[in-house]
Amino acid sequence: MINGVHTILFSPEAEKIRAFFRDVLEWRSVDAGGGWPIFAQPASEMAVHPDQSGGHSEIYLMCDDLPATLAELAAKGVETTGPVHEERWGSVARLRLSDGGELGIYQPKHPRP
Repeated sequence: MINGVHTILFSPEAEKIRAFFRDVLEWRSVDAGGGWPIFAQPASEMAVHPDQSGGHSEIYLMCDDLPATLAELAAKGVETTGPVHEERWGSVARLRLSDGGELGIYQPKHPRP
């Protein structure tokens, strides 16, 4: 029935964010028309957590070796917004995006589907 998930990031500097996915992460894309790239994403998974504050959504990139991935991203000019911290479910960092926003990245400790 469902064959995928379409993720949308909204930014006042969409071209810079698109360049991050295209040039830094090197994700393939297709032109959806009018110059709007649609990026292929790696395999994904989804969790649903309780939230008593009204709910919100978060997006995290995942990797197998967080220190190595952060070093590779740093070599491409990507900054983190703080140190790596450990959670029960993974080693976590936050990447600074070129529009000033942040994107989570983590190395999971939990079983993968």
